[in-house]
Amino acid sequence: MRGSGGDIEGQEMGMLFVLTLEGNIYSCKHCKTHLALSDDIISMSFHCRHGKAYLFDKVVNVTVGKKEERMMMTGMHTVVDIFCVGCGSIVGWKYEAAQEKQQKYKEGKFILERFKVLGPDGSMYVHGPEVQAGGSDAEDA
Repeated sequence: MRGSGGDIEGQEMGMLFVLTLEGNIYSCKHCKTHLALSDDIISMSFHCRHGKAYLFDKVVNVTVGKKEERMMMTGMHTVVDIFCVGCGSIVGWKYEAAQEKQQKYKEGKFILERFKVLGPDGSMYVHGPEVQAGGSDAEDA
């Protein structure tokens, strides 16, 4: 079953439910809960403190944290961290709002950090030489 819309999965009548995706799937590296389809990747050129990060149009099986203002490489953004519903691990964040007009396309979109998810082939991301030490959550350079 393919996930519907950009909805964040959660609880229905007090019961937790988890969607199973078909196709090339990104999943939580800790519990293998399905998170997103490679077809829903908007950009693979984002970066975070752990290295590469991908911008997705839709993700499933996540819950959200508290809204916060975060200064990133492309300006101030309102974001919420996203957590795997299977194990509670943080897997990335969702853009709620962008201050800069040219960054508005990110609103309602999701970042999955490659370091925290398994790729469609089951591979784990390993830091490459292009990863810079330090920094905070960042995005496309």
